[in-house]
Amino acid sequence: MEVCDAAVMPPEPAPVEPITADPVRAVSRTLLTQSWLDLSFLHWALDPAVVAPLLPAGTVPDTHEGLTYVGLVPFRMHRIGWFGAPGLPYLGTFPETNVRLYAVDGQGRRGVVFRSLEASRLLPVLVARSAFRLPYTWAGMTIRREGDTITYTSRRRWPAPRGARSAVTVRIGERIERPSDLENFLTARWGLHNTFLGRPVHLPNSHPRWPLHRAELLHCEEDLLAAAGLPGPTGAPVSVLYSPGVAVRFGPPAPPGVPAAGRGGAGRP
Repeated sequence: MEVCDAAVMPPEPAPVEPITADPVRAVSRTLLTQSWLDLSFLHWALDPAVVAPLLPAGTVPDTHEGLTYVGLVPFRMHRIGWFGAPGLPYLGTFPETNVRLYAVDGQGRRGVVFRSLEASRLLPVLVARSAFRLPYTWAGMTIRREGDTITYTSRRRWPAPRGARSAVTVRIGERIERPSDLENFLTARWGLHNTFLGRPVHLPNSHPRWPLHRAELLHCEEDLLAAAGLPGPTGAPVSVLYSPGVAVRFGPPAPPGVPAAGRGGAGRP
């Protein structure tokens, strides 16, 4: 008589963590410190099916009311430091512009997925590409502020496509006292998803609540989204925000199946 093995059912996916303005997980050990200053958040809505092939293995598009988003985020990186040491004033301080998507992994952890990160310092670019496998690129960049208007420019130097560029000007408006659900979805991100040596990893972060402002987009020319494999914008962004910035701590990477909170954190609410 044949004995049939019981069917092995795949594990149920973990509940997706909530979107909250404050960190959902504790970062108990510090890998990196840095500040993100003078940020502008430009976002366009996308069909999740367009984004899915561009995400790391083990993640799916994170959605809000059926849509996912691509962000173009220029800012000033300030004083990157390792293991709690004082941040570097020159090598750790530079303009940056990233193209980012939003994903959730099998542990229910929401996070950012970077498609490209332009930076004006070559050495940090090389370190981030080799140590973290992040798609950093070297670019000539400027940030200029005049009163309530801020302008960011970037032109890629290496690697290809050389010359990929962006030029963004926004006018900073009033402080947002109560961010909307969408505004929290686009900004309150407590980690990043990436692939390292063929395996998906999650790098958790923690920082104070974002101080957000309304912003008016005065000018935007860019081909960074197309260079990152995404469709170029067909209209104005659905959300434009500004923040003076926050100080940030990153914890050590958490592999799949090991939630960041299980590495000494306070746990998920």
